[in-house]
Amino acid sequence: MTAGDPGLFGPRSVTWQLHADPMMWIAGVRALYLQALHPRAVRGVRQNSAAFRMDDRGRRDAWGRLMRTADFVGTLTYGTTDAAERAGAAVRGLHRRLTATDPATGERYRIDEPELLRWVHCAEVDSYLQVLRRSGHPLTDRQADRYLAEQRTGARLVGLDPDTVPGDRAALAAYFARTRPELALTPEARQVDAFLRRPPVPPALVPARELLWRPVAELAYAALPGHAQRLYGRPAPPPAVATRRLRTTGRLLRAVPATVRWQLPPRHVLRAVARLGPGARPGPFKLLDSAAILDGHDTQGDPRG
Repeated sequence: MTAGDPGLFGPRSVTWQLHADPMMWIAGVRALYLQALHPRAVRGVRQNSAAFRMDDRGRRDAWGRLMRTADFVGTLTYGTTDAAERAGAAVRGLHRRLTATDPATGERYRIDEPELLRWVHCAEVDSYLQVLRRSGHPLTDRQADRYLAEQRTGARLVGLDPDTVPGDRAALAAYFARTRPELALTPEARQVDAFLRRPPVPPALVPARELLWRPVAELAYAALPGHAQRLYGRPAPPPAVATRRLRTTGRLLRAVPATVRWQLPPRHVLRAVARLGPGARPGPFKLLDSAAILDGHDTQGDPRG
């Protein structure tokens, strides 16, 4: 570890501030819901992972997969430059070895096809922005565009050409408009939906799952765009109601002291602050500077229908 190395983004980036927010967990679940609606992308995940099996093997791997994803995002955001580059190389190497098969045509394809990686990336960053903004994070439109531009670095690390990745809100909206006709509720997407609603846990933990996990999954589903909810075919509250619930949850989670929240694994923020000093502590207040004020007063996300 290099002392003083700010990593790929650094404490002055929008990414540094956003990714420390506790609503990122709900945003991550929303991303899984959205990603699962791309038939080729979800097929690649289902055919190469035990995580979504509703049995003992799935139970062992399900939470491990979620934690590995959180660890990867944390390493890219708060790790040293070398740690982030190594994490990206490991993911690229894994994806190069994996393929999936279209059951309808028998076609075998690589899961690191650029269009599939791009869908996964765009669904992820859109979920982060939508959930955080709708839950009350003080992010201006200009800062949201800056965040998407920064996230091209993360896209590069998973094997994409950054120039082919949307770098602002307008480009991201255009991308979703082009991709929307390809989305569908496949059997694999139904399996992901079932997993997210009731992930496998030991019998003794079923009550805790219903108490703690189910509200997270329901809120993440409520935060999806309307067209995604219609594909899943399950009822959802109106966007205004979902936004109120997101804001209430955001207030509750952000009321927990950051130093307490950051103690939870994988603890990347604490290691970054130890490496760079207390001035590196992330927080939404760091976005409320004079430049942010000039961006305007619209800090709400757009719950697209």
